[in-house]
Amino acid sequence: QMQLVESGGGLVQAGGSLRLSCAASGRTFSRNAMGWFRQAPGREREFVAAISWSGAPTYYADSVKGRFTISRDNAKNTMYLQMNSLKPEDTAVYYCAASGRVITTSPSAFGSWGQGTQVTVSS
Repeated sequence: QMQLVESGGGLVQAGGSLRLSCAASGRTFSRNAMGWFRQAPGREREFVAAISWSGAPTYYADSVKGRFTISRDNAKNTMYLQMNSLKPEDTAVYYCAASGRVITTSPSAFGSWGQGTQVTVSS
């Protein structure tokens, strides 16, 4: 299994930006599709964005499309989530996850998960 560690969360005002990072251990990162999920209090974990092993294609939830950008640097074993125009409803714990070779948005297809990083957007 891949070890994943998220960072970059914090408190930001509405309209602001944050960039999350997900550092992966192991030599298989460049062969795995990756994704970001989030979970707000009292709600189920939901898909945010996914990226193929090569960096394209990418998929986004409708709620973040046009505001968030997922990317990866395989040389650094790191994935990113650039979040712009943040809204209070984006407040959640954000998780990065690794799936198999094929890009997917289904949580059940992701076998490795990070511990999560808190993002709080104030109004």
